[in-house]
Amino acid sequence: MPDTLATTVSHSLDIKHSRFIAHAAPIDAAADALTFLQQVAVADATHNCWAYRHGNEYRSSDDGEPAGTAGRPILAAIDGQGFDRVMVVVIRWYGGIKLGAGGLVRAYGGIAAECLRTAPRLPLVALAELTVHAGFEDLGALHAALAQHLVDKLDETFTASGVELHVRLPADQVDPLKIRLRDATRDRIRVHARTEPGLAHD
Repeated sequence: MPDTLATTVSHSLDIKHSRFIAHAAPIDAAADALTFLQQVAVADATHNCWAYRHGNEYRSSDDGEPAGTAGRPILAAIDGQGFDRVMVVVIRWYGGIKLGAGGLVRAYGGIAAECLRTAPRLPLVALAELTVHAGFEDLGALHAALAQHLVDKLDETFTASGVELHVRLPADQVDPLKIRLRDATRDRIRVHARTEPGLAHD
C-alpha cells in the first residue's frame, strides 16, 4: 500500500550554478495538484516543472525543458519512493551552465526523490463504503458497533421500518463489523457494499 505525505515539504539544491527548489504536497484530488502549482510557482524562475500521481491519474510537465527531462523524472521519483496522492513542483533558476539531457534528468529526478525521501509519510488505507439497513429496535446495537469499527457516517435516512445509513470505513473492518452486527442483532441488520474500495490516509 503506498503512502502520501503527512505535510508539505521543500528541498533545495545548487547544481552547476543552477538553483533547484522542490516543493511536495499531499493532494486529495487531481485538481488540488494544479492549485498547489499556482501557490508555489515562481513567475521569474526559468522553469516550474512538476508531476503528480493520484491513484491511476498522473500528469507531468517539462515547462520548457527538453521533452522528458523534468516532468517524467519527477513522476518516477514519486513512484520510486512509494507515494500516491502527491504533487511535486521543482523550480529552476538557470545559472548559465547547460546540464545536458542526462544531467537534467538526474537533477530533476534527484531533487524530487531527495525531497520525498526525507518527508514525513502517512500510510494510505483502503476504504469501503456500505449501505446499512436496521430496524428501530437495533439502533442501539448498530451505533455501538459503528463506534468500535472506525466508521464515518456519510448519510442517514429514516424510513417507516427503521434507518438506512451510508457509511465509510477501513476495508479491513468490513468483515469484523458484519460479524458484530450479525451477532448483536441475530442477523437482522442488512449490509451491502456501495462502491469499490478507495484509498484515504490514516
